[in-house]
Order: sequence, then C-alpha cells, then structure tokens
Amino acid sequence: MKKNNLILLSSLFLFFMGCGSNDPSTTGPDTPPAVEIAIPSSGYESPTSYSGKTLVWEDDFEENRLDPANWTHETGTGQNGWGNNELQFYRSQNTSFQDGHLIITAKEESFNGSNYTSSRIISLNKQQFRYGRIDIRAVMPRGQGLWPALWMLGVNFPTVGWPACGEIDIMEMIGGNGRENTVHGTVHWQNNGSHAEFGGSRTISNGTLSDKFHVYSIEWDATRIRWFIDNEQYHEIDTSPAELDEFRRSFFFIMNVAVGGNWPGSPNANTTFPQHMIVDYVRVFQNQ
Repeated sequence: MKKNNLILLSSLFLFFMGCGSNDPSTTGPDTPPAVEIAIPSSGYESPTSYSGKTLVWEDDFEENRLDPANWTHETGTGQNGWGNNELQFYRSQNTSFQDGHLIITAKEESFNGSNYTSSRIISLNKQQFRYGRIDIRAVMPRGQGLWPALWMLGVNFPTVGWPACGEIDIMEMIGGNGRENTVHGTVHWQNNGSHAEFGGSRTISNGTLSDKFHVYSIEWDATRIRWFIDNEQYHEIDTSPAELDEFRRSFFFIMNVAVGGNWPGSPNANTTFPQHMIVDYVRVFQNQ
C-alpha cells in the first residue's frame, strides 16, 4: 500500500510507545464473529511442499485465536488516514476466527470519530524473513471503497522510515467499478532520495477475488521477486541493481482491510457492510 514515510514512522513510533490506540480492548482476546460468516468451500489450494524448499513457518489459524508469537494488532487511524486518507479506525475487535480461518471485518460504524472500523495485524519483531516462497490463501471483500492488502515492510522501518525500508505488496485489490477481478503486486523503495515503485497486475478470467479462495504468492531471492496468483506468474522485478538493496534485507508481514483512501476512493450508496477478508493460511518456504 502506498505510504508516506514520516506518517507511518510516527504511527509506528506511537505503537511502540504503547500510545498508538485509543481502543482499550487491544490487549484483550479477539472477538468471535457474532454470526456465522459464509466461507467459500472452493478455490485454489497450494501444495504443502516444493522441491528443494523447506517449510520454515506457517500460520493456519487452527487455534481460532491470534497467536501472540506471530502477530500484533496495530490500531487507530494513524495520521492523515495512514498516509492515504483512509477512513477506518483499526480495532482488535474486527479480527475474528471461524473454522480455522482468520477473518478481518470492515464495518460501517461510528467509533472515535471514524465512520468505519476494520483490523490490521503485523508480525514485526515476531515473524520476519529474508527470501523464500510465500503463499497466502485468502478470499477478498467486495465493494466500492474497500482496499484489502497482504504485504510486507522491511524490519528497519522504525529507524529508516518509508520507502527506505522497502515494501513488498504480495497482493492488493481495489473494490468497486469492476476492479474486483484484478490483483496488484508492487514494490516500493527509495531511489536517490525519492520514492520509486514498480507494479504489475493480473485480471482473472472468471468471477471476482471475493467469490472463492485464491493463493497469492511471491518467490523472492537476492536478485528478483516474482508474483503469482494460483501459481501462475504475472509479474517480476530484477532487484539486483544496487539501488534496490532494500530487498536484500528481512521483512515482516502486514494484513489489513482499509476503507476509502486515495486509491480506491470512498464507499458509496452501493457499498454494503460488513465486508470480510478471510485468510486460510500463510506459509513461508526457503531453500534447503
């Protein structure tokens, strides 16, 4: 997701200082869904092993809770809507679990001055990786103004800021206006003191990304990153140039559903809430 370095650095600094939220429940248990959510039974499922690679970490959410060894909630509104003029307030209550799936729910509700709520979880200082094959199986929400993302930032983000830390967007989807059948994969970095980015996309042939499960993947090593949907490559970047050194360091995961913002625009009368991003698993494989 496109970010402003000073805004995000300030927000994360507040998070580290324990002041990043006005939500008193952020240290409490995750809230179960009030009603059963319809979880698709179909879709692509990636293999559990790859030749020459070892599964070094996975979270399949079978414990029906947010594992504190893996994840932390990041809460609040950031500054200027997390640098993107987003409209949601991130709360821990919008994270729930059902049948071994993580569910992030975006709601239309008033809370602490915001008209929408959602959740954002990060693995900083808990699960951090340098290179590998990453598979995330998920179902996207739908509707104008919805902006789900499965992405990564460099672990040096708190000290160097963005984009010097580097950013790898494993997948983003922009809701509404016929855009829900397209996945975006992008990297952001700092080039001679300026923000640089390079992205690609793939539009699926049938349906939308909210109809069934898809697996969003990257293969990442010291010289390139490749993006896949359901194991079909759609984008690649050569990261061997010296100015892309950000991508030869460790990164952490972020999963969130934003509402509104510069890219998707705001929800409209056709947007229905609540909306859900459903994550089945995240897996990291590295060379043996």
